[in-house]
Amino acid sequence: MEIEIKYKPSYSLGIVKLEPAEELQVEGGSMVSMSSDIQIETKARGGLLKSLGRAFLGGESFFQNSYKAGPQGGEVTVAPALPGDLFLLDLQGESLMVQSGSYVASETSVEIDTKWGGAKTFFASEGLIMLKVFGQGKAILSSYGAIHEINLAAGETYTVDTGHLVAFSENMGFKVRSIGGLKSSLFSGEGLVVDLTGPGRVLLQTRSTDAFLSWLLPKLPKPSSSH
Repeated sequence: MEIEIKYKPSYSLGIVKLEPAEELQVEGGSMVSMSSDIQIETKARGGLLKSLGRAFLGGESFFQNSYKAGPQGGEVTVAPALPGDLFLLDLQGESLMVQSGSYVASETSVEIDTKWGGAKTFFASEGLIMLKVFGQGKAILSSYGAIHEINLAAGETYTVDTGHLVAFSENMGFKVRSIGGLKSSLFSGEGLVVDLTGPGRVLLQTRSTDAFLSWLLPKLPKPSSSH
């Protein structure tokens, strides 16, 4: 499988070249185009309970689409819903915590599941739900805005606005807290940040959907009251 990402960072498109009989699992609504001999199968990947967890706890689709190439191979292109970037992961046994909505596609050898460790801290805050992406193989993540990667050394701590967090290494320590004076969050009423402690890597998005909606909603026309 070969993956090329074009038109970075604002309107990224992932072009996936499949070998004969090779499969790509894609989040619902992320497929842009495909070659004519690609076969599509829609299924609850990982069984009923895992699919329910991804859908109701992780904010992902209950069903995932599997695109299988024909005897001559094939091509599938994918893109995120919002203007932004795509990031290619090549997992070699690594586990990442990924913000709900950022998973786009992956090889079938990559697992996607809801992660409960530390979940109470995130869930009780502003609904920031994390998925666990792990295994062997390539995966494509998306962001709103561009992707910025940071690698933390052992014991190094870095603070991130939760609205800009895309993914981080599963073994990293983290603590969510409120911070005074930060622009208000659409869901929590106050700014929330997460303190991440290395070693590990962190993926940030340069824009925040919460911040955009907080700017946009007050500007929308209000319905006139009926008499």
